[in-house]
Amino acid sequence: MSIEKINVKQFAKYLSPRPKDWHKGNAGHVLIVGGDYGYFGAVRLAAEAALRVGAGLVSVATRQENALVLNATRPEIMSHGVSGAKDLQSLLDHATVVVLGPGLGKTKWAKDLFDATLTGNKPMIIDADGLNLLAENPIQKTNWILTPHPGEASRLLQTTTEKIQQDRESAAIKLQKKFDGISILKGAGSIVAGPNESLAICGAGNPGMATAGMGDVLSGVIAGLVSQGLLMLIAAKLAVCLHAEAGDLAAKSGQRGMIASDLFAPLRILVNP
Repeated sequence: MSIEKINVKQFAKYLSPRPKDWHKGNAGHVLIVGGDYGYFGAVRLAAEAALRVGAGLVSVATRQENALVLNATRPEIMSHGVSGAKDLQSLLDHATVVVLGPGLGKTKWAKDLFDATLTGNKPMIIDADGLNLLAENPIQKTNWILTPHPGEASRLLQTTTEKIQQDRESAAIKLQKKFDGISILKGAGSIVAGPNESLAICGAGNPGMATAGMGDVLSGVIAGLVSQGLLMLIAAKLAVCLHAEAGDLAAKSGQRGMIASDLFAPLRILVNP
């Protein structure tokens, strides 16, 4: 088994300066689906992360109450209250790429949005409760990226977290083979598994990143890169490196007490080399 070691510098050509006539339509439209009651922060973090790495437009489909707060606190994000699948279709039609799962929950509302999103053919990043719902009804898609941490991976593979951690490389390959597309097994040394048992590992990152919301930021970073036209495997690898190296820059002020939004300023530095 060969493993490619990756870092941001290897992907410098994808972060070259934009042409002077660039406009927001060139940078795509990200849609974040999630944010049930009490989990507003997850979609907020994913949405801002997509903007911070250069997405042209970012929309959020969430509970109505959350949409009102998001519109007030981050007006650059277009936030929409959706009561169910019927309210989601027009948003899906306009999206370049979809993030499904941050703060989604497992209620009927969540399952309706999950099912409606999966019926489309848009590129997708599946995270958090999107992964937990997928574990209950496994399917395959070629145009998605799954982003489980070891606990979510154990549910997807119907095993234990301990076994996932004992052989992370094999677990990443099994995830990719079972669900197709691309799998990112998060953790100390996040692993990107693509087709044909191709593996890439990022050695950056630190224990200060073991805090709520970091995974939501990663999902937004991936989507922001896909929206700008990067191939999904390239976007997955670059996003993992950007996320980890941003964490290391943020940790220069100390690992304890880091929060997910501390990565936003370092991300802007890294995507503008």
